[in-house]
Amino acid sequence: MSKSVFYHAGCPVCVSAEHDLLNLINPSEVDVVHLGEDKSRINEAEKIGVKSVPALVTSNGNVLHINFGASLNDVKG
Repeated sequence: MSKSVFYHAGCPVCVSAEHDLLNLINPSEVDVVHLGEDKSRINEAEKIGVKSVPALVTSNGNVLHINFGASLNDVKG
C-alpha cells in the first residue's frame, strides 16, 4: 500500500476528522473513501480491519480508529 486510506461515512464526526487529518497529512498522500457514497469499498475496509469510521489505514497497513462516528454494520445499512 503506497498511500494511507481514510474511510468515513459522511457523518459530522467523520467530516470533522477528515478536515483535521488533511490539515496534518498532505492530501496527495491520502485516499479519502466515503463509504456512504461508495459502498463497494466496504468489504475492502473490513478485510483490512476497519471496524468503525472514521478510520485511517496507514501506508504500512495499521488501522487507526479515530473517534467514533458509526460501525461498519451501520454504514452497510
